Formats: sequence, structure tokens, C-alpha cells
Amino acid sequence: MNTKISEILKMAVANKASDVHFMVGLLPKIRIYGELTEVTNFDISNPAAYTEMIMSILTDEQKTRFIKEREFDFSLAIDEARFRVNIYFSKGLVGAALRTITSEIPTLETLNLPSILSSFANQKQGFILVTGPTGHGKSTTVASLLNEINKSQSCHLVTVEDPIEYQIKPIRSLVSQRELGSDTLSFSLALRSVLRQDPNVVFVGEMRDLDTIQSAITIAETGHLVFSTLHTNSASQTIDRIIDVFPEGGKDQIRVQLAEVITAVVSQRLLPAIDGGRVPAVEILIATPAVKNIVREGKTFMLDNVIQTSVDMGMMSLETSLSRLVKQGKITEETAMAYCLRPQELQNLLRNTRIL
Repeated sequence: MNTKISEILKMAVANKASDVHFMVGLLPKIRIYGELTEVTNFDISNPAAYTEMIMSILTDEQKTRFIKEREFDFSLAIDEARFRVNIYFSKGLVGAALRTITSEIPTLETLNLPSILSSFANQKQGFILVTGPTGHGKSTTVASLLNEINKSQSCHLVTVEDPIEYQIKPIRSLVSQRELGSDTLSFSLALRSVLRQDPNVVFVGEMRDLDTIQSAITIAETGHLVFSTLHTNSASQTIDRIIDVFPEGGKDQIRVQLAEVITAVVSQRLLPAIDGGRVPAVEILIATPAVKNIVREGKTFMLDNVIQTSVDMGMMSLETSLSRLVKQGKITEETAMAYCLRPQELQNLLRNTRIL
């Protein structure tokens, strides 16, 4: 790897940056607490040399795949640091986005997530989804949950990821982490064979298509605990997204299947905190009998109301989470309004001066 690229990546780790961006013709940028900052002491005058520098993070085999496929995902290690990398072309120029992955898997407590999430690690079967935009901590939350299982239970954890982000070191559990490209050719192939690997818990890195979603649900139906992620903004949108992937003739059947296995949906955001860093805001849907019936009947428009009226069961709307953060002095009201889905509901909650 080029020395200058390596130096920037090490600098990003030292400054607790979440992401690093390289693009031929532009100065490198690092994202710290959600904000992009330029690395100014970098020569971008020679496009060919800059391209070669970025390409130096690839092996020869990876270069061949990248040139053929025009984009490529992989993981990269430098000293003790690891990165999830996407390298791509933009207007014919090479670019790369690198997400920093910490070596230690944080606990749910240190992530400042609601304590009810720890109960998900005690489930023996079901389907748990962690959702939200890219870069808002979905993979970290799932890794924390998987490591809780790893520390407390003697079982077999199987993950299928693209690429592997957090490396889970076996403690009490047997851990099999499979990376797309090097360990398996596709999510669907890996999930078809996973039931022959005697798993207890399965993590599907991302549900991208019908085959992957169907396979994940089938694994949950056979009595396993399945975790996965989706790029959706709310619990109700998550259910709709899963159903909408299927052809019209199969929607009723998948609603029944999903209603049987769904355990919880956690939709999260990472917000800029007043004292620096970022804090999570979450929406939590627990699959009570009422929720399962709503999913089965396709009445997902009712889920928001169920969440709002089921606080005693551990559910939480995004607006409730945001209002708590404002009242606790962790985020500004302007930040909360920028990230909320239902502004009027948030304003009503903020009018209540009691800290929830």
C-alpha cells in the first residue's frame, strides 16, 4: 500500500474518524463526528499517480475484479485498524470510501442504546431487524448483540457479510464468519447451505433482494435466531419494504410467514451531540400478538400508533427517543427536528417539560 494513503488512514483512526474518502482530482476527506474535513497536505496534481495510490489498497486479484465489475467491496487491515472499503468509478475516475471498524466490539451500554435491546440476545429463535440510513451504526449494533450471545451462550454463530466488518473472537460460542467473494459467491448460496452448518444464530449482513429475504425468513421459520439489516427509515417502512420485494401473487403468503417469525425492528440514527461525538436515537417495535396480526393483515399503517401506545412493553417511537435526548441536554431541538419523521408529534412531546 502507498505510504501516503497509509498515513492518512492512520491519522483517521487516531482522530476517531468514521470514514475516509479518496477521489482522483480532489483532496482526501475524513469524516469526524458526522462532518467531512479535507486533508490539505496532499498532492493531487498528478491524476495518474493519484489513481495508482488509491489502487495500491487492492491486491492484484482484487484489481482484476474491480476493473471488470467497476466497483468492489472488501475489508482492509492496517496494523490494528480495519476498514470496510468500497472502491468505484465516478465519471471515469477512481474513488474509494473507507469505513473505520474498531477492533473492540462495543457493548450496548457503551453505545447508549436502550436496555431492552439486550433482551434480544436472549431469544432462541425469531427474526430481528436493525435498520436505518448508511453510516448510522446498524452493523455496530448487530455486532454488539452477537457478541453478547458469544459471551453468554454456547452456540454456533454464522454470519454472511459483504465484507466482514467486526471480527468476532470466539468466547463461549463457535463463530463462523463468511465473506462474500472470498468465502462464498453470493448471499443466496451461503444461506441455502447455512442450515447444513448446524447454526443457532445467523446474521445476514444485508437483505438486498428477494432470494436473500426469503432465505432469511425461511431460516427463522426453522427455529433459528436471525439478525439482518435494511436501509429503511422506520419500523413500518421496514415491514412494507420486505413485503414489496415479493411479486403480487406472493405478498399474502410472505405476510403470513413474516408475521410468524418477526421478533423486533430497531430503526436507529446517529445524531451530532452537543458536547461532541454522536448519540443514537432509536425507534423500537416489539412483535406482540397485536403487531403480528397487523403484519399478517397488511395494515402496517397502524404500526406507528401501536408503537406510541405500547411504551410499557418496551416500544419507543423515534420522536420519543429524540425528545428524551433534547430534554437530557444531549442534542439540540434543531437537531431533533431535522431527524424526526413526525414534526408535530415531536413538538407535542417537547412541550411536556418532564424528562422522560
